[in-house]
Amino acid sequence: MTLVVGDVIAERTVHLTRESLVRYAGASGDFNPIHYRDDVAAAVGLPGVLAHGMLTMGIASSVVVSALPGTARVLDYGVRFTRPVVVDPETGADVTISAKVAAADDEAVRIDLTVKYAEATVLVKAQLRVAADSLA
Repeated sequence: MTLVVGDVIAERTVHLTRESLVRYAGASGDFNPIHYRDDVAAAVGLPGVLAHGMLTMGIASSVVVSALPGTARVLDYGVRFTRPVVVDPETGADVTISAKVAAADDEAVRIDLTVKYAEATVLVKAQLRVAADSLA
């Protein structure tokens, strides 16, 4: 697979529901009540129940990984969390991910991710590096 700077390699919108949060809490062991109880979220000044940051981060990386060949080796992945994803009890939340090749050399390909919820960027400096030799 040849990746060229500027290529958009993946775009996807993932719909989260309160059930998604419960399932993630069970898998991760993160049972902080701000991720499932409206009253607790409100009591600490949040706009509503929030998706787990690591869930958002994991979803974003999975969009990239699923677009790459099975031989791809992720060298590193990092993000900075900037805004929460509020998951409405009835309508849920849509998280939109776009992955674009930002840099490439003989060693690695850097893929920058744009991750948004409700038109706001929720992850910044979201970058994933893949070993160049694992894409052949």
